[in-house]
Amino acid sequence: MNQQPFFSSFIESYFIALGVILGGALVGGGLAAFLTGKPMLSEVIRISDMIRIWAIVTAIGGTFDAIYSFEKGLLDAATKDLFKQTLLIVSAFGGAQTGATLLKWITQEYI
Repeated sequence: MNQQPFFSSFIESYFIALGVILGGALVGGGLAAFLTGKPMLSEVIRISDMIRIWAIVTAIGGTFDAIYSFEKGLLDAATKDLFKQTLLIVSAFGGAQTGATLLKWITQEYI
């Protein structure tokens, strides 16, 4: 696990997931839809739903660190590390959900 303070990791996790969703869906999905002639707003929402799990994995720093922290928490009885890793994952979920919700508001999809 990294050596930076937990609170800054918690905030970074949220905003990294938010940025991956917004950037990936708007730039990647929107530009690709524009170039291929597909409906841009529908593609942005579709892409944001598809990349949500990748935003979470990116925000927590890859899957191996998370698995190592869970293993350390369970096998070495380091519940503090287990709790911290769980909070980082929840923060990443929140950032990804916020990004997807913002895109749905902006595109007015499902209204």
